[in-house]
Amino acid sequence: MSTFDDRESAFENKFAHDEEMKFKAEARANKLLGLWAAELLGKSGDDADVYAREVIKADFEEAGHEDVVRKVAGDLGDKSTPDAIRAKRAELLAVAKQQMVNEA
Repeated sequence: MSTFDDRESAFENKFAHDEEMKFKAEARANKLLGLWAAELLGKSGDDADVYAREVIKADFEEAGHEDVVRKVAGDLGDKSTPDAIRAKRAELLAVAKQQMVNEA
């Protein structure tokens, strides 16, 4: 292999790794958001975990995270606003990334 091929392969591998880490961080942030929302809904234990998994699954409906915001906002009703949910999710995304760094 030439040096160019090696560099190309390294960039492809880095891109794939970065995308995988981004996906995992997004899923973890959605789980944390689900657990936060579950607490607001009065759920705990297994019920909270089940709800968090539902929030994670909601992210597969469309690109971006608005599907998650819509689900959580619909479930929370007047307990939170979509803007507050977006802000909480952004906060939890940073937490999720930091957790992943700490685990590595």
